[in-house]
Amino acid sequence: MSSAVGIDIRKVSHPSWHDNVMEHLKESQRALQTLDIHGTLALAGAMGPVILVAMDLAAAISQPKYSLVRDTISSLALTSMGWIQTIGFLAIGLLIEIFTAGLFLNIHTKKRGFGFGIFLLAFFGFGLLLIGAFHTDPAGTPATVNGIIHLAATYSVLGLFPIALALLLPSIKGDPDWAGMFPYTVVTAILAVLLAVGCVLIPSFHISWFGLYERITVANAIVWVEVSAIRLLMLSLRRQRQANAPHNISG
Repeated sequence: MSSAVGIDIRKVSHPSWHDNVMEHLKESQRALQTLDIHGTLALAGAMGPVILVAMDLAAAISQPKYSLVRDTISSLALTSMGWIQTIGFLAIGLLIEIFTAGLFLNIHTKKRGFGFGIFLLAFFGFGLLLIGAFHTDPAGTPATVNGIIHLAATYSVLGLFPIALALLLPSIKGDPDWAGMFPYTVVTAILAVLLAVGCVLIPSFHISWFGLYERITVANAIVWVEVSAIRLLMLSLRRQRQANAPHNISG
């Protein structure tokens, strides 16, 4: 009898992996339900890249003649299901603009150029929004206002993103909460410059994989946004745990 009781006690004392997983899920759900403004801004940044990638893939897969490797990103918007991709660009543009407010509020070591860097990052989001709102002109057709705005927004996005990161770098390096992002941000900025130059020069060589190259260029930027947003979210959740932790009061 005593051994049976002992077994039951051990079972209660050592919950299964399923119980542990469910408890972690419940804790995560409670944390998300109590997000402060900083966590909400971070969540906006984390959602943007996911939405764009999902919409781009959904639109591309729905078009049998469209190739993710060969065809440009902009040309997908001209297909019958291009409106799906358009929603993705509109969403990420707006969400990045919201997310930049989170960076501004949470990078506390503000070095020279920080404010302008935040402005350019917000304009990067606005440029993505314009890319979605104004479609490119079909190949071989006269230029239209829509096409000109689309092209200008594309070049702005390519050029302003690495400049924005370069301006943010000193502040990222000087903030203890963000210093870990410094090496990755340096690499991202350098890659952004090199990939942007390639986007300008490569089309003249008529390569068959320019669509893939464009997607690598976009991925370099939006992955940085995703990683930064996750970092901001973790910082927000950590501050909430510290604020809610019981404090010992010595009498």
